[in-house]
Formats: sequence, C-alpha cells, structure tokens
Amino acid sequence: MHIRFDVPADPTYPGRVAAALASARLRTSGYIGAVLAVVGAIGLAVSRGFAWGEQISPLWLAMVVGGVLSMLYSPWVRWRARRRSSRYAVEGAYDITDDNIMMRSGSESGGIAWDGVAQVRDTPDFWIVYVGRMPATVIPRRLMSAEDAEALQAYMAKRGLLRVR
Repeated sequence: MHIRFDVPADPTYPGRVAAALASARLRTSGYIGAVLAVVGAIGLAVSRGFAWGEQISPLWLAMVVGGVLSMLYSPWVRWRARRRSSRYAVEGAYDITDDNIMMRSGSESGGIAWDGVAQVRDTPDFWIVYVGRMPATVIPRRLMSAEDAEALQAYMAKRGLLRVR
C-alpha cells in the first residue's frame, strides 16, 4: 500500500485538527463533570430535608458548580484550539505506506510507524491515530480519494487498529 495526498493551506484545517485532538483527549472530563453535577444536585436536594443540611450545602453546591465547569472545559478548549491554530495554515502532505505514516506541514515533517500505533478511532472528518493511550495525529479522510480511503480503512481493520465510533 502506498497512499500520498496533499493538504492545502486552508485556514480552517488546523483548527479542525486541533479540535478533533482536543476532543479525543478531553472526552472523560465531560463524563466526570456530569457525574459530579448529578451527585451534587442529589446531595443538595437530600440535605435540604435534614436539620444539618445547611451546614453541608456548600459541599453539594461546590460539586454542582465543579461538575458544570468540568463539562464546559472541553468545549472551551476546542474553541480556543480552533481560534489559536487558524493562523498556522500551511501546505502539507501525507505519505502512508505499509510501514509508517509520514506527515509534512510546511518545513516540518514527522512520522509514526504502524507498529507503534495502538488504535485508530473513526470520526466524521478524520481517523485519529493513537500511540499508547494518547491521540498522536489525525489522517484527514476527506482529502484522500475514495479508493485510497477504502484501502487504508481495510489495512487498518486488517491490523486490528480501527475502532468505529
């Protein structure tokens, strides 16, 4: 397999990449925030029924506020990533073989060996490539031809890397 495609200097592309990687890294903060908010709300409601409820209410209120802030953290990071990375629009390219994924962006280049890839997650715009538990890079599916996308998807599935969302 040898897939090569170019990435145009689109000002929105770096923001979409940054948002996808931030979303993958911060997914659990939303879940933790929801649990904190629900537990805090239940604790606040239950404590109001007891005489000691006024003394413990700040704890439950803090859990609700902390939970809501934790749920808002991920969207805020994605918004900042999109806003800050829009000025990094440069031309680039991907060169994907059976051995590795090579990426070039402007004058910078780097690669990831397929042997180091732990999993690949499927999103609407990208395949997010994980090295260990951390998302390392993305492969933009929409910038490659349909035949190349099918070939790469089959290759990743054959290696047992692809996790469909």
